Amino acid sequence: MTAPSLLSPALRNYPWGSRTAIPALLGQQPDGEPQAELWFGAHRAAPSLLPDRPGHPDLAAAITADPVTELGEASLAAHGPELPFLLKLLAAEQALSVQVHPTRKQAQDGHDREEAAGVPLDAPHRTFKDRNHKPELLCALEPFEALCGFREPARTAELLDALAVPELRRWSAVLRSRPAHEALSRTLRAALCAPERLRSHLIWAIR
Repeated sequence: MTAPSLLSPALRNYPWGSRTAIPALLGQQPDGEPQAELWFGAHRAAPSLLPDRPGHPDLAAAITADPVTELGEASLAAHGPELPFLLKLLAAEQALSVQVHPTRKQAQDGHDREEAAGVPLDAPHRTFKDRNHKPELLCALEPFEALCGFREPARTAELLDALAVPELRRWSAVLRSRPAHEALSRTLRAALCAPERLRSHLIWAIR
């Protein structure tokens, strides 16, 4: 049996990350940059390193070289030759972005489509960085607020009306007149795809 190896996590820098939390955890001096996540896993975008092994390979390469030893036969049979999870340690100093996770089929189709189109994995416009649908479990180590899902469309329409911004009346009308799924889809798309001029106006108007 192979002896367990230590993982050296991959650091991910995102604008919402804390500048001090992860350096403090690692016993390092902050470098002034936001450090948002430590990844413990084999995601090909940022696999963990195995510093105590010869050549310091990463976990993804080690799994590819010997999946049975690294994963075990049960995991290999259930999930194939890849680590079936990614553990992330987050240090959020600002609000995270809104995220919408795909179904498994959407993730697989989208990933294969972008791969075939030659979209680089680290391209800003890349949507599907792997073929997984990313069900998530959040375990808060410190006080943390998370929002999941949407209000009832009619209640959201009431809140928009209360802002008394004329440009939001169309969104309220959609929320009240369409079936819930369609109303939420249309309104969210309109909000995310609104022209910069409109977004700036709305932010100024609702302050």
